[in-house]
Amino acid sequence: MMPDLGKYADAVLSAYGASLVLLALLVFFTLRRGRKARAALDEVERGEKRRG
Repeated sequence: MMPDLGKYADAVLSAYGASLVLLALLVFFTLRRGRKARAALDEVERGEKRRG
């Protein structure tokens, strides 16, 4: 399944690992920001309902 990378195996696998870590961090921070935005929107909507 995996091709023979020879002497570049360490560099290639490290690059794949770093890419996966960065992708996971991007997803994590995106979801966290979405939760904060949703909470802020809910707070604004609650305030609008109170004022009528």
